[in-house]
Amino acid sequence: MHTSSMDKMRAFRDKYLAAKRDQEISILDIGSQEVHINGSYKPLFSDEPKWKYQGCDMVAGNNVDIVLTDPYNWSQIPSNSADVVISGQAFEHIEYFWITMMEVARVLKPGGYVCIIAPSSGYEHRYPVDCWRFYPDGFSALARYARLNPLESYTQWEDSPLYDDHTNCWHDSALIAQKPAGSTIRDSLRRFLIQLSRKL
Repeated sequence: MHTSSMDKMRAFRDKYLAAKRDQEISILDIGSQEVHINGSYKPLFSDEPKWKYQGCDMVAGNNVDIVLTDPYNWSQIPSNSADVVISGQAFEHIEYFWITMMEVARVLKPGGYVCIIAPSSGYEHRYPVDCWRFYPDGFSALARYARLNPLESYTQWEDSPLYDDHTNCWHDSALIAQKPAGSTIRDSLRRFLIQLSRKL
């Protein structure tokens, strides 16, 4: 995980989760496998004794607690079960990321937060595919599509002296959104319609 991505996730944690340090919360990291020496987001969330961090990915590996069998149907994860869903440097590799976003919204508890970080630029890096780049308006639209309230959506447009050329090349975008309270019935209906559409 490159440094600028870690810094953006740390900023999310400090701003939105600092008041929850004494609470039991569950954090789900989508695309969590450590594939480079830079590590993962786990140290940002595992220091709090009441916080439960779980890594999810499509393949078993370092920092993967849940192996998903389908990127668009997370049958292993119950609805309304996660207080926080995070993801970094994964959404650009998901072919139909809007369907994945519906699963993010499904597993998120009402009132829960989501933070997604993905590049707005940079070279092609297949793992196994590299499909997308993201801008603030696109991220906000994605949140609204999944019936989440976008709270922040921004891009690091300029190179920063804090980072090297490799890190700066990504100009990461970040989305922070919240699931509205009392949305579980609507979520159930929406999930039913999605499943029905897959069978048609």
